[in-house]
Amino acid sequence: MDRVKQLSVLYHERLVGTLALYQNRFAAFEYHKDWLADGFPISPFSLPLEKRLFMPKMEPLDGLHGVFADSLPDGWGRLLVDRLMRREGYNPLAAGNLDRLAIVGDTGMGALCYRPEWHLGERLSDKTLDETAVACQTLLRTEYTDDLDHLFLLGGSSGGARPKILTRIGDEEWIIKFASAGDREEIGLQEYEYALCAKECGIEMEEVRLFPSEICPGYFGTRRFDRKKDGSKEIKIHMVSAAGLLETSHRIPNMDYDLLMRLTLQLTNDMAECEKLYRLMCFNVFAHNRDDHSRNFTWLYLDEQNRWILSPAYDLTYSSSIGGEHATTVHGNGRDPGMEDVLAVAKEIGIRNQKAKAIAEDVQMCVMEYLSGYLAAGSRQ
Repeated sequence: MDRVKQLSVLYHERLVGTLALYQNRFAAFEYHKDWLADGFPISPFSLPLEKRLFMPKMEPLDGLHGVFADSLPDGWGRLLVDRLMRREGYNPLAAGNLDRLAIVGDTGMGALCYRPEWHLGERLSDKTLDETAVACQTLLRTEYTDDLDHLFLLGGSSGGARPKILTRIGDEEWIIKFASAGDREEIGLQEYEYALCAKECGIEMEEVRLFPSEICPGYFGTRRFDRKKDGSKEIKIHMVSAAGLLETSHRIPNMDYDLLMRLTLQLTNDMAECEKLYRLMCFNVFAHNRDDHSRNFTWLYLDEQNRWILSPAYDLTYSSSIGGEHATTVHGNGRDPGMEDVLAVAKEIGIRNQKAKAIAEDVQMCVMEYLSGYLAAGSRQ
C-alpha cells in the first residue's frame, strides 16, 4: 500500500490548506494564501490564521493536529475501517493518519473534507434497523460479516464506542445508535429518556426520536447538529471538540470543568455560552453521566456570524468513566461531585451565586423527577 503523502483540506469546496506527511510520521499543515486573506482559523489556539508551517507534536494524537483528529472515526467507525481494510488486503496497522483522512473524504463529522479520497466499500444494501442491529452484533462477535459494506458506508466515519449509522430521515441527516456488546437491550430507550429529561432541564439538544424495533425497546436517534438546511441546500457546519482545541486525547482523563469554562469564554466571548455549559455540567453531575470526556464537548463555527458557540448536548446517559469517576472533574472532584462543587465552578468563571444555585437546583429536581429509576438501578449495580 502506497501511503498518502499529501491531502488538500476543503471547507464548502474551498481550499483551506494542505496536509503533508513529514518524516513519515507528522502531518504538517499550511493554510492556503487565499484562505489567509479572508478565511477563519479552523482551530483558533493551535492553528491561528498565519502564514507558516504548523508542525504537530507526536503525542498524544500520533502526529496530527486536534481539529483533524476530530475528523477521524473512533471506536465503532475505526473498527469498521480496519475490518474493511483487512478484507481488501491492506494492513490497517500500516495505515497512517493521512491514509485514514483520505478514507474519510467528505463523509466526516463537521465541514472539513479531504482530497484525494480513498474509496473503500462496494455496495449499500437496504436493511431495516433491526437487521442492521443484528449485523452490528455479528461484527462485534466475529471478524467478518456479509454486511460489512453496508455498516461501513453508513457508519465508517462515526465516532464513539457504540455502533451507529449516519442516515437520512426525510430530507435531514440523523444519527441512529445500536447496542454495543456490553449494553443492555434498553440502552436506546434510556438515552432517549435522558435526552427528554435534559430538554426539560433547559439544555439545548437537537431533535431526538426513539425508533421502533421488534427485538428491543427501540433505537435512539438524533438529528445531526453539524448539518443545517438552507432551502433545498444542505450546509455542513464546522465543529471542533475540546480534545481538538486543546490538542489532547479524549482517552486521557485530564479535563476539569473550570478549564472547559475558561475555554468556552475565550472562544465565544459570551457568558451565555458559559451558562449553557454550566447547566450541562449540572446535568452530568446529578444524572450520573460520567463519560463526559473531552470529545463530548464541541463548539460550532457560525460562518455568517463569524463566531463560535457551544454545540447542542449529546451522548447523555447513565455512565461511568475510568475508576467510576467523571472523565472531566468538577472543580477537582471526579469521584463524588455535588452542589458545592458545581457552585465553585460557577464562581470561578463569574456566574452569580444566586443564579448558579437556581440553575443547579432546577436541574437536580428535574433529574430526580424524570430519572430516579435509572439512578436507583445504577446505584445497585
